[in-house]
Amino acid sequence: MRFAAPVAISAFMIVGLASPASAITNGSPDGEDHPSVGALIANRPYPDGTWSYCTGTLISPTVFLTAAHCREGKKGTARVAFSSHYKAGDAVYTGRYIPDERYDSDADRYDMAVVVFDSPIAGIKPASLPSKDLLSRMRADGSLKDAKFTPVGYGSLNPSKVKRKMKFVYTDTRSRTSISYQGLTHRWLKLQPDRGDGGTCFGDSGGPNFLGNTDLLVATTISGDDDACKDTNYDYRLDSSPAREFLVRFVSLPS
Repeated sequence: MRFAAPVAISAFMIVGLASPASAITNGSPDGEDHPSVGALIANRPYPDGTWSYCTGTLISPTVFLTAAHCREGKKGTARVAFSSHYKAGDAVYTGRYIPDERYDSDADRYDMAVVVFDSPIAGIKPASLPSKDLLSRMRADGSLKDAKFTPVGYGSLNPSKVKRKMKFVYTDTRSRTSISYQGLTHRWLKLQPDRGDGGTCFGDSGGPNFLGNTDLLVATTISGDDDACKDTNYDYRLDSSPAREFLVRFVSLPS
């Protein structure tokens, strides 16, 4: 689907037709800063002419990490593009779509999936994955509270309300922003836009949250607290035992 239902609320989406210059929320075009980040591409364009509906990250030459809720119906495959601004005709790679079998759509638990390609994706360096319990160790030593994170995705621009309904605008452009730490649970990294920060929105689901300006992918975007995409972001921890139990089936993990 085109969007993730925010935690504990439902959302109604209107696809917009405008094309502002920036994306994510309070973000900017990523260009080629994060070439490992790609978009899930629909088989046909949406009514506004765009194609992307979720985001993800290459974590090995043949494995692309995204969210389980990004599955289209019961399809066993997915199409991925790594263009910074996708246009029809750009290179698209098709792979097997494999969600975590433990995923529960009612609670967003285990909301992760991989797309596995038959052949390596050439010319793109995969993102790095965290060691076990990295974020917990950072919280313990006090470094997490001041940490910044970099979400990247192809999702909606800053939404607006039109006649009591939210309007979301998509441009098939990979964008980035900076966001601040709010909290940590067993499964979730909670990030909160601070002064000058941005956040994630519909279509960024499955996309990465890098630690600072590194290529260390510590959590994937899942949901948020509000339809306007301005409140707390809920991101699935990749250093947690539940995530690692799934990931180790497809990639080697740092200890």
